[in-house]
Amino acid sequence: MAKPTVESPPPFNPAKDFEATLPLLGKCEVTDPKGRYLHWNLFKWRVPSAKATVLWKVVKFKRMAQYKDIGLSDVRGKQFVYCTPPSMEAMLYQITTNAGGKVGAVGGTAASDSIQDRFLISSLIMEEAITSAQLEGASTTREVAKKMLEDEREPVDEDERMILNNYLLIKHAEQCCSENLSVDMILEFHRIATSGTTGNGVVPGEFRQANDIFIDDGRGNIAHQPPDFNLLHDRLLALCDFANQDHSGEAGSTFIHPVIKAITLHFMIGYEHPFRDGNGRTARALFYWYMLKSEYNLFKYLSISKVLKERPRDYGLAYLYTETDDNDLTYFIYHQLETIQKAFNELGSYLNQKAKEFEEISAVLERTTWGSTLTFIQKDLIKKAVKEPGRVFTVKEIANSYSISDNTARGHLTKLVEQKLFFCSKDGRAIIYIAPSDLASKLNKR
Repeated sequence: MAKPTVESPPPFNPAKDFEATLPLLGKCEVTDPKGRYLHWNLFKWRVPSAKATVLWKVVKFKRMAQYKDIGLSDVRGKQFVYCTPPSMEAMLYQITTNAGGKVGAVGGTAASDSIQDRFLISSLIMEEAITSAQLEGASTTREVAKKMLEDEREPVDEDERMILNNYLLIKHAEQCCSENLSVDMILEFHRIATSGTTGNGVVPGEFRQANDIFIDDGRGNIAHQPPDFNLLHDRLLALCDFANQDHSGEAGSTFIHPVIKAITLHFMIGYEHPFRDGNGRTARALFYWYMLKSEYNLFKYLSISKVLKERPRDYGLAYLYTETDDNDLTYFIYHQLETIQKAFNELGSYLNQKAKEFEEISAVLERTTWGSTLTFIQKDLIKKAVKEPGRVFTVKEIANSYSISDNTARGHLTKLVEQKLFFCSKDGRAIIYIAPSDLASKLNKR
């Protein structure tokens, strides 16, 4: 059998090990000097090998003194715990600051506020739907997938079906964010995520009915065996109770930061693995649901899956670190906080680029007779048309991209045709709108 990816830490017994660790209490903290919450797998290489075990026990002793229970346990009855070192508190503060503002605050320009109000919701939800499916193995290209969602075209294969399902799932999570979590809601999330797919013998909206599901560590070893399927209903009821419990810290209640609580919900679906397939998609939808329920509205713009897709091994390691170190969720929480921060950074870059492109085309249009007559959306359509001469636009695509009605979308496109900036044609019974190949030169001449 291959060597395990993650080595379990040396056991720590406070009663037996305290005397040995006492003289070294000033040598280590819960994190390293850079604020990193290291697992034994990484810690042991950063200290003298002869003292690694005893120094680890010092770290473990200090972590245990800060552990907080969340009221959820593994199948053996051992509690899941976490702690909030200073570096984590700093990350939570930054994320809360970002998530509490407008998209414009992330992008850094006034133009970004317009982008937020007009079209970012649909566009970025589509991005998350696509990358979430790609993370699960869908191979459809981003461009084809986005065009399918914009045009409301029926999926042609299972990969496209997975992407459409994810899009509908995120929209559904937003729609029911005012409701309490229930087992029925989790089943509905899964039904939407897996409808029309056949991966791993999945039955949409139903728990697995066997114990033949295992998660390996990438080297052929069993890293995690989910709980017995007979226990799933009761365990998910406990998860719902956790989700619905008041953790505001008010009136004597326990305080759990909303971001940490959402991350815990994500983790627990992965741990329980209640379905034959679609657990990751369901877990991420549950994360978004709780963030929106907690009024972190900016999360609807973030593509968490895009960041996870770039480094999937780290995602798996975060689970393994938690399970091999006494159910310490802190490892997984740190990983997800770093993922969220990267997603915010990417959102900022995306907004800056969109704002720059829009400002450039607006400057060109201001020098023409059209500048004062076109709306934001019409200017943005011209921007797209200049970038892609010959591009075909449809009413349905524009309605979905900008979250407007079909009639409003048709009005914008018709105006561009009337201004001789686009031309239209028929594709069967449908009217299509086409970007002329000479649009850029036409703008520069006027």
